[in-house]
Formats: sequence, structure tokens, C-alpha cells
Amino acid sequence: MDSKTYASENRSVTALKAHLALNVSDVGRSIEFYRGLLGIEPSKVRTGYAKFDVQNPPLNLTLNESVVSGRGALSHLGIQVSSTEDVLTMREKWATAGLLTRDEMQTDCCYALQDKTWVRDPDGNEWETFVVLEDNLPKASVCCGGVAAIQISARS
Repeated sequence: MDSKTYASENRSVTALKAHLALNVSDVGRSIEFYRGLLGIEPSKVRTGYAKFDVQNPPLNLTLNESVVSGRGALSHLGIQVSSTEDVLTMREKWATAGLLTRDEMQTDCCYALQDKTWVRDPDGNEWETFVVLEDNLPKASVCCGGVAAIQISARS
């Protein structure tokens, strides 16, 4: 079926979950990090490969061992939650799992006022848990991973 036919039929697709495939330099080290980040065991582990079937939020996360030469075009990854209390709960969960966290509270990012906490995986990919406190601000300062990336790098 060509795209024109598909579009004219006006069908909807039910998405089951998002899929994110990350290239990692050491799948074993990354499995340990993502166990702590997500709080679950991988659903599949093979040589140079692991899959995490995350239920909340719905995500099919795969780790593919390969030569990693920099972070490429990826800025950062995140999990949006509904309250500052949820941000702090995630921070404690991550800290308990042995992950180094860094908070940004009342920060102006992406034209919104947010509370967030950050961690970094073994290959330098940054994850944030965040809540939007106020949206559609007229101006924003350095945003999402700019200052955060510099400050986290300094601690690594």
C-alpha cells in the first residue's frame, strides 16, 4: 500500500509504546546502570544486546553494544512526572541504586519553569526526571542539557 492510499483511508494506529535503541560501549556496564535507572531487570540479554520492557512509562529500550564515538545528535532523555514530590522520589530511587544525581530546582528550561534531577549513563547520555511547574514562559535561559551537561561533566 502506498502512502497516498494509506493517508486517504484515514486509519488510526494504536501505538503500544515508544522504542529507544541506544548504542553503548559496554552492554554489561549499561545493564547495571539501566537496572538502577528503571528499577527493573532486562527482559532479554544476549551477547552485545539487552532489552528493557518498561511498563511505566511505556518504553521498549534496547542497548546495542558498538563502537561509540561521542554522543552524536542526542541531547538528553527524560521522564516527565506530575509533581516535585515525584521528582524527589525518583532522585531517592536513583541514589539508592547508586546513581550520582544532580538537582535543578526552579529552573528555567524549554520556556517553562521546572524542577528536575539528572543522572548520566556510562556512555554520557543524560537522563532527567522533571515536572513542569509553569509553561509557556516568554524567554528561557540555557536549556536542557546545556548547563546541566557542563556541571555533570565536572563531577565525572
